[in-house]
Amino acid sequence: MTGKKALISGVSGQDGAYLAKLLLEKGYQVFGTARDAQIASFHNLKVLGIKEQVTFHSMALNDFRSVLQTLSKVQPDEIYNLAGQSSVGLSFEQPVDTLESLAVGTLNLLETVRFLRLSTRLYSAGSSECFGNTGGMIADETTPFHPRSPYAVAKATAHWEVANYREAYNLFACTGILFNHESPLRPERFVTRKIITTACRIAAGSREQLQLGNISIARDWGWSPEYVEAMWRMLQQDEPRDFVIATGETNTLQDFVVDVFSQLGLDWQEHVSTDPSLLRPSEIMVSRGNPLKAEKELGWKAQYRMHDVIRMMIEAEQS
Repeated sequence: MTGKKALISGVSGQDGAYLAKLLLEKGYQVFGTARDAQIASFHNLKVLGIKEQVTFHSMALNDFRSVLQTLSKVQPDEIYNLAGQSSVGLSFEQPVDTLESLAVGTLNLLETVRFLRLSTRLYSAGSSECFGNTGGMIADETTPFHPRSPYAVAKATAHWEVANYREAYNLFACTGILFNHESPLRPERFVTRKIITTACRIAAGSREQLQLGNISIARDWGWSPEYVEAMWRMLQQDEPRDFVIATGETNTLQDFVVDVFSQLGLDWQEHVSTDPSLLRPSEIMVSRGNPLKAEKELGWKAQYRMHDVIRMMIEAEQS
């Protein structure tokens, strides 16, 4: 039992819920935040059976006073900032909210830790979207950013805020540059969960068509419960460093679709059609990650690949 206190902003999301479960198993006191904790459902925590073990606080990340009050009260040993607008597609429709929730929110956490002179260690959720198109080249911690969406711009801003506070004020703050990672806790607006749920309904007799945008894009898909382990390991290091977290395997969205329908005994071409309205203004065609540094320095390596992730999501959907 560690006796440490961890504060998770975004505790109700996919990663936040799995991280809360991991930290509770490690003996942490876990505090979770939401804009209004009194009315939030914390559905994912209920699904994992841990809601009653988490202490909740209301905190608006874009409000410095709110962040200051919460951190003064909790005095956490570790902060995991997983909150903010998390959809790339939605960021094109809500760019201001996306930037505020991710960039301003991260800045308020960093500035509060500095202002209160806390010895708190801070993890910030970065994104492979920051790399943009790398021409198919594998991205690592030294690859330049070229964000191609408001979401990626906001995540890149937060990344450099963390780096600046680490260098300027000697804060223990680091960013995990995570490539795509999935689970049954993904909302259905994310394409992977949309594919799984629709395909399962079709397998059960539905005559609907699965509508998708560009299926030639390629991504590195991992398993969320594994990725939160990497987050925790980053904050246990002697020195704060940023890490790329990925499986190292890249597949196209068409590969994902084919695998899903194949595992359900269906021919995907009979059930999938293209919807031009789902195409984004700008898109990353190929995303490849190099997790070698995480393997060497954190002792972390992904055990599950795309096929495994699909199998586990289908099993959860049908259970």
